[in-house]
Amino acid sequence: MIPRIYIPGDSGALALGAEKVAKAVRAELAERGIEAKIVRNGSRGAYFLEPMVEVATATGRVAYGPVKPSDVKSLFDCGFLTGGHHKRWLGAPDKIPFLARQTRLTFARCGVTDPLSLDHYKAHGGLKGLQNAVAITPADIVKQVTESGLRGRGGAGFPTGIKWKTVLDTSADRKYIVCNADEGDSGTFADRMIMEGDPFVLIEGMAIAGIATGATKGFIYIRSEYPHAVAVMQKAVEIARKAGVLGVNVLGSPNSFDMEVRVGAGAYVCGEETALLDSLEGKRGQVRAKPPLPAHKGLFGKPTVINNVISLASVPVIMDKGAAFYKDFGTGRSRGTIPIQIAGNVKYPGLYEAAFGMTLGEIVDDIGGGTATGRPVKAVQVGGPLGAYFPRALFDTPFDYEAFAAKDGLIGHAGIVVFDDSADMLKQARFAMEFCAIESCGKCTPCRIGSTRGVEVLDRLAQNVEPEKQIALVTDLCNTMKFGSLCALGGFTPYPVMSALNHFPDDFRPTPVAEAAE
Repeated sequence: MIPRIYIPGDSGALALGAEKVAKAVRAELAERGIEAKIVRNGSRGAYFLEPMVEVATATGRVAYGPVKPSDVKSLFDCGFLTGGHHKRWLGAPDKIPFLARQTRLTFARCGVTDPLSLDHYKAHGGLKGLQNAVAITPADIVKQVTESGLRGRGGAGFPTGIKWKTVLDTSADRKYIVCNADEGDSGTFADRMIMEGDPFVLIEGMAIAGIATGATKGFIYIRSEYPHAVAVMQKAVEIARKAGVLGVNVLGSPNSFDMEVRVGAGAYVCGEETALLDSLEGKRGQVRAKPPLPAHKGLFGKPTVINNVISLASVPVIMDKGAAFYKDFGTGRSRGTIPIQIAGNVKYPGLYEAAFGMTLGEIVDDIGGGTATGRPVKAVQVGGPLGAYFPRALFDTPFDYEAFAAKDGLIGHAGIVVFDDSADMLKQARFAMEFCAIESCGKCTPCRIGSTRGVEVLDRLAQNVEPEKQIALVTDLCNTMKFGSLCALGGFTPYPVMSALNHFPDDFRPTPVAEAAE
């Protein structure tokens, strides 16, 4: 039996040196005259252990990591092809604590399978959801997705089934499925991991969405900063089309659905669904006023479902295992699992899929291991650059949509960025305003002008110019942006600014220069 060696080829692992490790392994195999198959799988998401090399043995897969090119020779000397012990030995991947504690539904195959092997995908349960979908009516598919409680994983948390039903019930000669893969939030990488590590699950989810709503064409809109994801998705679409998963007769059924990959030009605002549609149509990405909703009049003026990558990638397991199975996970109105992305100044960065309901403290302290610097955690930003900063006093907040909203926060795309006690929250608030000013599409005044004025006000505050007046001014400005902006870019920028101001007031009252000099 030819040994199989798994070396991740996704962007996260490549950034940590996986390509150099793969090159060293190939060279060592050639030098020793050993025949082996190297599989470039996706990452399992434990990035503090990447590059993590796995080998298939008679008793199961054995992992080693983080592996450096200089470790490769000694790995072979220790007999790692048969699971031999080495200083980098981790044992069975699914027994590694960070991975063992997870509830993997959407990411069940990520890091396990060959991303571009449809046979491998099917051998691990792939296409069962689509097979079930083509055997029932569109209305029954929509009903199952609705009953599962699945909500948009891109940030808004809108019930997926309601959106699908709206498109299903809207008459038109053409309908579209658009996948929003413009993952631009800081500390987020779940979409990228799926596209690079398990692309067929996204294709399957989009095909199910198409059949459920009567859409025959799909587009995956991927950010230009994700060249590896673009390449993998393009290859996967071609493979799926040749295998009959896509085309005029999906899996041999009367249903027709095909899809294409489109690359964005790098605008953060194109993560907003209507700006994304303008970009897809070849226009400058600007936010559209609503109504009409995209479900009624979206891409090219036709009814359109716009869902995030994780939303669509969660559909196959629902159609395979059933709505009740999926809904059994979670808490309150937040059902199923959520891929939590832990980043920033943290000891154990990575992706952690779990049912809704864990507290923020459990995620940061128990799973993330606290800060990488060993200093106390000062703040955690949840939900990307537009998310609120939570202090340790709020670490008992359960990870679910309503609980975070009650504390003036948002889950967003479930990215968590950790800061230690050296962070200056006034600078972080200024960054939020500056980010909004740079990324604003310019269509509405509160966002375009408000963010620029916000930077100026916070700069005056940093210089200790009439601090109480500046605090009152930025508070009023945030209120105007929150309720007057056309979309969430301007509307949510007040969340990081006001949470920083409210929870860390001392950082907004700088020591006067003369007093500091004394």
